[in-house]
Amino acid sequence: MALREIRLMEDPILRKKSKKVEVVDDKIRQILEDMAETMYHTENGGGLAGPQIGILKRLVVIDMGQGLMKLVNPRIVKEEGTQTVIEGCLSIPNQFGKLARPAKVIVEALNEYGEEITITATGNLAKCFCHEIDHLNGILFTDLVTEYVK
Repeated sequence: MALREIRLMEDPILRKKSKKVEVVDDKIRQILEDMAETMYHTENGGGLAGPQIGILKRLVVIDMGQGLMKLVNPRIVKEEGTQTVIEGCLSIPNQFGKLARPAKVIVEALNEYGEEITITATGNLAKCFCHEIDHLNGILFTDLVTEYVK
């Protein structure tokens, strides 16, 4: 395991679209493990996407208090409702803003062993899925903010 450097807002890699992972192997599992360790060693880290550590692969780790999820090629297949949320980002320190997110999402992905999984998320977990999957598409929460907050 290794701590990875988190890329900051000015880094152009954060604006690039990540590539689909074709094979979930030991190398991918190691990257996911490094991402989790990095997230846990960063203040206010609830999720981390591949581009945030300079890896343009569709990889996400999330732990919003329900246990660690390591996701490969996650995608939102259904959205319901809306919620107004306040978000921040490890790649954009000390900035927070209000924006609209779905109140509920259904996400399909592969787990760290290449097995298909489906996760239904509401509230803050739904917000986190949207935020991290946006990172895989080169979208930052600041692109969606309606009002900055302190």
